[in-house]
Amino acid sequence: QVQLVESGGGEVKAGDSLRLTCVASGGTFSSYSMGWFRQAEGKEREFVAGRSATTGTIFYGNAVKGRFNISRDTAKNTEYLQMNNLKSEDTAIYYCSARNPISSSWDFWGRGTRVTVSS
Repeated sequence: QVQLVESGGGEVKAGDSLRLTCVASGGTFSSYSMGWFRQAEGKEREFVAGRSATTGTIFYGNAVKGRFNISRDTAKNTEYLQMNNLKSEDTAIYYCSARNPISSSWDFWGRGTRVTVSS
């Protein structure tokens, strides 16, 4: 079973950049589809970006297309989320998740890292 730990959140101003990090342990990193989600206060959890383990295809949510990028360092079992041109509406807790290859569900979650963007 994979464990996930996010880091890199913080308080920034609109237009700034941040890079979030998700370190995985306890599983075969390359076998998991990985995703980033976020949840703003009072709102439902939202898909941000993800990578398919089988095809390598990367997907982005409409709200972040063109501004956010995900990358991976397989040797470090680490997934990154580079966030550029941040907006106040990007303020949320960001979660890293791994999709269970057996159930195809997002079963594994980190505790999240908070991002606050001031205008």
